[in-house]
Amino acid sequence: MYDSPIRIKTISQFHTLRGLPKPKHPLISVINFEDMAVALESGKQSLIFDFYMISVKRDMNHKYRYGQQDYDFDEGVMFCMAPNQILSIVREEHGKNPSGWMMMIHPDFLWNTPMASAIKKYEFFDYSVNEALFLSEDEEIKIQQITDNIKQEYQTNIDKFSQNIIISQLETLLNYSERFYQRQFITRHKAHYQFLEKLEILLNDYYERDDFKTKGLPSVQYLADEFNMSPHYMRGLLKTLTGKTTQQHIHEKLIEKAKEKLSTTELSVSEIAYELGFEHSQSFSKLFKAKTDISPLEFRKSFN
Repeated sequence: MYDSPIRIKTISQFHTLRGLPKPKHPLISVINFEDMAVALESGKQSLIFDFYMISVKRDMNHKYRYGQQDYDFDEGVMFCMAPNQILSIVREEHGKNPSGWMMMIHPDFLWNTPMASAIKKYEFFDYSVNEALFLSEDEEIKIQQITDNIKQEYQTNIDKFSQNIIISQLETLLNYSERFYQRQFITRHKAHYQFLEKLEILLNDYYERDDFKTKGLPSVQYLADEFNMSPHYMRGLLKTLTGKTTQQHIHEKLIEKAKEKLSTTELSVSEIAYELGFEHSQSFSKLFKAKTDISPLEFRKSFN
């Protein structure tokens, strides 16, 4: 069991916790892990941050738990966290100090700027640690350059232009991160297309279960749990591979089953709707027409 997590409310509090000097800016800070005077104690520690966190870690011998996933950092990777998420760390007794950096951005820094709401569109802030971004050497250099620009700006030029300049650099950093994630979805195509095959099998099996009528449609969370993925990561992966969301895949498989029953059985539309987990046949008919442009009865008549 993990101890109760430590809530880190401010960037200054984190600096103090790790024996770092007072931050140059109270709402944004970039630190190198090598500069931490207070290393992680051996054993387990859980943290909840009240701010956004972006980090690139290399040569880690820590085990990280984020949600329900454990992850060993054997090479340099990047991952991001939104506020109020739990990060649990396991450090071996004689573990070496990590290398890499960490950027902290308090939501108050984004207040009254377009980024305050725009940052929520970057779904990788809700990915699990095991869904981290593996950067190529060139990608890491690009990310490092932008991060250095942000650090230089808040350390040397705190004036009326500073916030807008940093926000602009941050948006660039997040856009590059999104591009690199899309690249990762594509370059790991073998494992990802195996995932598509397994998803197909999982959905087929689900719709064939006896308890499907009472449970209804599989939820996005159910599928994500079956693959040990976060819902946002699964959605991004499917969107890249197929152009469709997880919900669209769920509905497509349902429509496939509905067409099968409409064309090969004499069950009424209401009976088919019930077998497919719908309490009301009107809801089934509405979904069927939205997906096929014809009603269930019209589809059945096309076979007669």
